[in-house]
Amino acid sequence: MGHELVANLIKSDFEGKIIPVNPSADEVLGLPCYPDLKSAGEKIELSVISVPTQFVKQAVHDSIDAGAGAIVIITAGFKEVSEEGATEERELAEYCRARNVSLLGPNCLGLINAHHKMNASFASQMPKAGGISIFSQSGALCTAILDWAKARQLGLSKLISMGNKADLSETDFLRAFAEDDETKVIVGYLESVDSGNEFIKAAEQAASRKPVVIFKAGVTQAGSKAASSHTGSLAGADTAYGAAFHRSGIIRAENFEAMFNYATAFAMQPLPKGDKVAIITNAGGPVIQAVDESVGQGLELARWSEAGTARLQDALFAEASLGNPVDVVATADHNHYHAAVSTLLAEADTDMVMVFFVTAPFTDTDAIAARIKEATEDSDKPVVVVVETYSEMYGLIDTMRAGGLPVFEFAEDGARALAAMNRYARLQERPREDPPELEVDRKAAQDIVGRYRGQGAYLPQAEAFALLEAYGIPVPLVATVSGKSDLETAADRVGFPCVLKVDAADVVHKSDAGGVVLNLVDMATLQDAFATMQKTFDGPDVSYLLMEQKTPGQELILGAKASLGLGSLVMFGLGGVFVEVLKDVGAAVAPLSRAEARELMQTIKGYPLLEGLRGR
Repeated sequence: MGHELVANLIKSDFEGKIIPVNPSADEVLGLPCYPDLKSAGEKIELSVISVPTQFVKQAVHDSIDAGAGAIVIITAGFKEVSEEGATEERELAEYCRARNVSLLGPNCLGLINAHHKMNASFASQMPKAGGISIFSQSGALCTAILDWAKARQLGLSKLISMGNKADLSETDFLRAFAEDDETKVIVGYLESVDSGNEFIKAAEQAASRKPVVIFKAGVTQAGSKAASSHTGSLAGADTAYGAAFHRSGIIRAENFEAMFNYATAFAMQPLPKGDKVAIITNAGGPVIQAVDESVGQGLELARWSEAGTARLQDALFAEASLGNPVDVVATADHNHYHAAVSTLLAEADTDMVMVFFVTAPFTDTDAIAARIKEATEDSDKPVVVVVETYSEMYGLIDTMRAGGLPVFEFAEDGARALAAMNRYARLQERPREDPPELEVDRKAAQDIVGRYRGQGAYLPQAEAFALLEAYGIPVPLVATVSGKSDLETAADRVGFPCVLKVDAADVVHKSDAGGVVLNLVDMATLQDAFATMQKTFDGPDVSYLLMEQKTPGQELILGAKASLGLGSLVMFGLGGVFVEVLKDVGAAVAPLSRAEARELMQTIKGYPLLEGLRGR
């Protein structure tokens, strides 16, 4: 492994000094090799360690003694394999932190800095220099990323394999890449997040400056277990990650391919100023999928002005369809494509353009590619191209990518890439404000929670309402009822009409079990309801609640949950049977500003009911 690391540094034309250390060799690839760092007699900046696990600790100590400000541990065999390994890993991280030395890994591929011509990894490929910086929790995926970048002729700035994240993590690289002028787009592959609040802050700051695209794996229970065994991490809940990414302005990739596609589009094209897409095609079937996907992703089809339609009519064949999509027909040549692209980019209602074409043997496809590129050169609107062709024509795709155009194989991919760019642009336009200062009776809240902390106990409804009230949340008047003798006092407190509810840990769906009685208008109806309910629910752990009956309205559900690694999660949705049947809920990471709370409410499909629909 060490031999490969040295070979890759040499092959990448690294301009700094390389000092191989191996007690069993005098030279490595023509470079003098030393039995230890002390023998080399030189100060170092970076140490890359690839030795058996039992020798890592000494190698770290020697590296720091030699002046290393950063250490990369390639070696595996730590927290991903055993508790003993986890302990050794923590000790190494603590040792480095105490001496202000950054530690990458262990159990990682290494790192690549293309602009500095440094391949300090055991991946043999060196990408060309570009604007995409990537951090990955999987070393194996780093090699796939290098293959992808080469195939798409994309340049990379930095490629970081984080491994077990004993010290440096995604939070550190978000901050670093946000400040890095050579990085234009930040891409990440994650299986877990270690410090939720810090991650969200770093992500917000990074995404406010440049696009951040992250693919989070381990979203199912089985996937989470696989992620844990892979890098010794515990994956968080998928809903929480979705909420955290949205809060931060991160574009979440649905899969590995989407991560590449979005990064390609962001790296090559400007952001759209709106959500109107213009589509150009020479084939009918696939473009229908493009329209469906575009609309499904939240884009709108642009409309042409009369002057724009007239220009299309003058420039295209008579058989061409001039709506959106514009069908230039299969026999369209390079000038037809140029006219269509340039015309639609000039339209005020167009924010972005997707060009789709199936290569035909009776057209000059090279000329078409060149003219499409020419038509986009002076535009500040994003353009993506979808080419469906056969292997003999792949050179055409390479030519277009080399010219700075993102090219995709399928119409859906082009539509999703444009939609991702639109989402990022719209996220940047969100109003930014601090969460409001709330008047909270913290002592009352702490007293209530303290009575039940550590018991795993059901919080009685009266206590739950008191807890809500301590946080300033309006609640109906409530009175606890233990027996028939409490009814009159309780009724005096809440008034009529009122509601009687059972309060028992094992009765979750009270309405289904007969544990809720509405419209109690006087003492007689209340006493009858209580007598009936006592017969149904009786026992030492059963009590009852009398509540003020409010006028009918839309029932809602609001919940909060501590999410592993990401702080507290707030859930909002339609309540009652709707939450059971429709599961129409949204989630956001707390604390929320008023604007973020409103946005959360608007995410549910039932939001129009809250605004008032058909007189309701």
